[in-house]
Amino acid sequence: MKKNENRLESFRYAAQGVIHAFKNERNFKIHLCAAFCVFWLACFLKVKMEEFLILVLTVTMVMAAEMFNTAIESVVDLYCKDCFHPQAKIAKDVAAGGVLLTAIGSCVVGYGILIRRIIALIAFSSAD
Repeated sequence: MKKNENRLESFRYAAQGVIHAFKNERNFKIHLCAAFCVFWLACFLKVKMEEFLILVLTVTMVMAAEMFNTAIESVVDLYCKDCFHPQAKIAKDVAAGGVLLTAIGSCVVGYGILIRRIIALIAFSSAD
């Protein structure tokens, strides 16, 4: 494989990676749907710009972790085609654990930012 000819080509390859993850990775699609719901809710609840940017950062971290996990799994599968190797299992499990940790962290951040607004909305609507 040769070095990328220019920066535009590098961006095109990166975009192809995102498209591949979207088309082929079920968990990536799940994270994307969750992100859409969180962003819609954040807009509906009129969160502050700083809080919205924190949500964007945490969601981006989860999506990136999912893509790193996919890359690691692909390399391990390429190396260990039809065999089982304990080190390959560790690599895959640790990569998946990284996704789990970022997803949990993202949920905690989302909860911290959105919950008081949701409670206020429910309290306001039940007061009617």
